[in-house]
Amino acid sequence: MPSIKIYTTPTCPYCIRVKDYLKEKNVSFESVDVSSDEAGLQEMIKVSGQMGVPVVKIDGDIIVGFDKARIDEKLGC
Repeated sequence: MPSIKIYTTPTCPYCIRVKDYLKEKNVSFESVDVSSDEAGLQEMIKVSGQMGVPVVKIDGDIIVGFDKARIDEKLGC
């Protein structure tokens, strides 16, 4: 099972979509709320160079935004 971390905020509609999508696929993930976790925010910026969410990290690969095709590719779906 791949290691998945999602950098997110509670008000981001695409963050909600990506989490719901992974739940539908029964894929477990770690969610980091960068609006309240300063260390998580700094980590997200360091690994992605991005300030916007969602940022999805799958086995070290970074996907910015809700990109179903790339997520499926990384998950082998």
